[in-house]
Amino acid sequence: MVLSCVLAACGGAPQTPPATAPSANPEASGDAVLRIGDSWVRASVVQGSSLPASVAARYAVDRDPHALLLLVVGGKGPPETATPLPVQVTARVTDLSGGVQDIAMRQVRDGDAIDAIGTLHTGLPDTLRFELRIVMDGQSRTLAFQREFYP
Repeated sequence: MVLSCVLAACGGAPQTPPATAPSANPEASGDAVLRIGDSWVRASVVQGSSLPASVAARYAVDRDPHALLLLVVGGKGPPETATPLPVQVTARVTDLSGGVQDIAMRQVRDGDAIDAIGTLHTGLPDTLRFELRIVMDGQSRTLAFQREFYP
């Protein structure tokens, strides 16, 4: 599973943990979670410098602290036994100076896992506000969150 590889390998930067299935306290993990009925979407941003070389290569991310990987994963049911669900994601990020950047998103499948990913570059340090438009199970919702990044 591609996502499992990222999860196992990304113990790095505490300010940008990788996406996983929702936990009882998603805020503690730093992930943003959106629930739609018994389905859920989890979004996370990881600095490229915290990715192992094999994961960075698979996702085509520079292993550089300025390179960011946006991971979005969806599932249905309890986190421990969730069925992966595809999500369509439109993503935009705004920096502290008001600069706006659209993030091109694509789906990556590996076995049953379905990840929506996008990459971007930023100056450091920076605080970024992410706004995601999520379509899953025919429903459209917005998920917004803010993250800080350091060299």
